[in-house]
Formats: sequence, C-alpha cells, structure tokens
Amino acid sequence: MKLERLAQGIAARRGEIAAALRADFGKPAAEVEITEVQPVLREIRHVRRHLGRWMKPRRVGTPLILFGTRSEIRYEPKGAVLIIAPWNYPFYLALMPLVAAVAAGNSVVLKPSEKVPGTSAALARIVADAFDAREVAVVEGDAAVAAALVDLRFDHIFFTGSARTGRRVLAAAAAHLTPVTLELGGKSPAIVDASADVARAAERIVWGKFLNAGQTCVAPDYVYVHESVAPAFLAEAQRVLATFYGATEEARRQTPDYCRIVDPDGWERLRSLLDDAVHRGARVETGGTAVAPERYLSPTILSHVPADAGIMQEEIFGPLLPVLVYRALDEVLRFVASRGKPLALYVFSRDRAQIETVLGRTAAGGTVVNNTVLHLANPYLPFGGVGESGSGSYHGRFGFVTFSHERAVLTQRRPDLIRLFFPPYGPRVRRVLAWVDRLLS
Repeated sequence: MKLERLAQGIAARRGEIAAALRADFGKPAAEVEITEVQPVLREIRHVRRHLGRWMKPRRVGTPLILFGTRSEIRYEPKGAVLIIAPWNYPFYLALMPLVAAVAAGNSVVLKPSEKVPGTSAALARIVADAFDAREVAVVEGDAAVAAALVDLRFDHIFFTGSARTGRRVLAAAAAHLTPVTLELGGKSPAIVDASADVARAAERIVWGKFLNAGQTCVAPDYVYVHESVAPAFLAEAQRVLATFYGATEEARRQTPDYCRIVDPDGWERLRSLLDDAVHRGARVETGGTAVAPERYLSPTILSHVPADAGIMQEEIFGPLLPVLVYRALDEVLRFVASRGKPLALYVFSRDRAQIETVLGRTAAGGTVVNNTVLHLANPYLPFGGVGESGSGSYHGRFGFVTFSHERAVLTQRRPDLIRLFFPPYGPRVRRVLAWVDRLLS
C-alpha cells in the first residue's frame, strides 16, 4: 500500500530528516521527532486502520415521500490536488495533508517552502521513493513557482501559511472555481483565570509558546492573566523558562534544545516588534536578547504591553510572549473578539462556569482547556480555522472527507409515489398535496 511505503521511507530516513531541519533553522532532533516525524507516522497508522470503513458507501435516511428508494453517500477522489506547505513545520505540514489526499485516492502535487531547502530536498527524496511521479510529485522552487502552480487548474488546493498569501491563493483559485482549504493563523489567546492552577498554566503556556521558537500557528500569541494571580504567573513562567532552556541568557543561547528564526527577514521583523513594544512602555521580564548572525532571539516574556503596540496588532509568530493583566472577564472577551477569530484559544480554569462563558462568547478554530497545542494530536478532532484563521479542516476522517467528493446516490427499488405528482395538476394532485401537508403537520 502507498501509505505503508511512505511510512517505511520516513522511518528509514529519520536521521536525514532531523539533519535537514537542524541545518534549515536549528531545530533540535528530539523536537523533530516529537512534532514532525511521530505525528505523521501516527496519522498514517490511524488512516490505514480506519480507511476501509471510511470508504464504504454510507446509507442515509429517506423521507416517506420517496418511498421505494434507497439513499447513500459515496466517497470519490476529487482528482488532482495541489498542496502548498509552509516552512515552520515543513515536514509535518507537508505530509499530513498529503496522507489525507492520497487516502482519498487523489493525485498530488506538493510544493514545499523554499525557506527550508534541506527539508524540501529530503521530502522530495522520500516521496520519490514511495510514489510514482504520476501519483505524487514534489515541485521545489520559490514563490514564483508556487504562484504558477496556483494558476493551473486543480480539483482542490490545500494551503497552509499566512493570511496575506492565502488571499492570493483564494483569488487565483477562483478563476477555475477550484475549492480551497486554507490553514492560516491569527492571534491565539490564552486566558488564565483566578481559579487556575497557576504553576501548571505557566508550564503549559511556556511550552506551547516557545516550542519551535514560537514559530507555531497555534502557539499562544498572548496571555491574559487575572490580576490576583498575575505576579505568581510571571514568577512561575520565568522559573519554567529557566528549567526548559537555561537559567541565564547565555545558557539559553547555547542550549541545543531551542531553535532559531527561519530567516533574516523573520528575525528582523520580530526584533522590530520587540523594540517597538519596549519603546511604547513594555517591560522585558525575561529575555530580549537578539543576535543577528545566528538568527537567535531569546525566549522573551513581556509585561505592561500597551494595546497599540505592533506586537498586539499582528500575529507574532516568534518567541515573544506578552502577559496582560485583567480584572473582569468581559474585558478579555471583548479584546479577543476585536482581534478576529483565532486558530486556537486556550483557557486555564477550574471554574466550569467560567470555562463555558469563554467557550460561549468566543469563536476559534479549536480550543484546549488547561493545556495548549494538544488538540493537534487527536485524529478524532478536526483541525482547521474559522473566519480569518482559515476555512476547512483535516486530520483523521476529516482529512479524508476534505479531499473526497461526497456523491449522493438515490436508487429506485420499488414502485414510487412520485408519479402522483405528475401533471396535469388537477383535483387528484391537490388531494395528494393536502394529504402530504397533513402528514407533515
């Protein structure tokens, strides 16, 4: 089976994958295994286990007026699929949609990001070993290549990346009426209320934020902490940061467990956001070290960040964590709503009513209660955005459905009632319509 060959190729090239990601932006080998390789292997195993059941025609109900018929939904491949993958999790975010598209029976053109040439080349070799080029082809190149591909006629386009580029993909796809799945991002908030386990909240938020040096679409973008626990949260967050990456700035710079910013432009953008926040009155609680030659930006926690700072206006996508303080939950919910619908939202609380209030008054692609990021690891949950954070979803069966056409099939098996409605529309038809109306009421 094709997916089995892909899994075998990934397992055989583990070292090559880790080396490529280390060369591209200093990603630790353990983090490659945790966030790139193992999730893809688990997804392949899950899909192979359940695919036979997903593929079966699904019987659905039939109303009485269609007596004598049988209705079902059949799943068919959409055809030729284009997958445009990003640079931040270049292996995982290329192969997760690929697994779903292949499982649904499509042919695929995969375009990796040019910002990670080592990983792109490794993907090309793995895919070439597992598939015939007519089934799956990797096309490498820069943004111009991606733009040229989007201009071609495909049966589905799957794009992961920025909202700005996503708009261009959607506009190009419209020329061919090509359906598009957009996995974008946004400012994903974390809320820590007065009842939360502060130590656990700080640990989970620090982990989710500084994983991959913050270059994660579902990373907590900023944290709102209730004023009664804010000092404790800041102290715990700094303690956790020291445990994870080192107690001093130099130790954090030297640790092999913390990666680098992907390119000079990304590093400069983040440094500018940091400088702007400090200039406007933000306080650096921890971090703030930026070293251009190695594209290093230390894990940084900020407090007293003003709402008009650039860091609060755009998705950060880097290792800068603004910690904001609130008194009433209403002010947090209004602020979250003003920033558009995020890809993820995290709430830390032991108060069920508070949790339900947050869930009921916010919208997000996904939500985790008392943790961060973990919803990506559950293949029984859909992963995707809403509004500006994306459209459509995948993972597990949701990915199979995304890349399938759900074909409606109705089969006439016995004498039918529909001929009672044939013209001419005389008294007989009116009597039948009155009878149906009584049934419906």
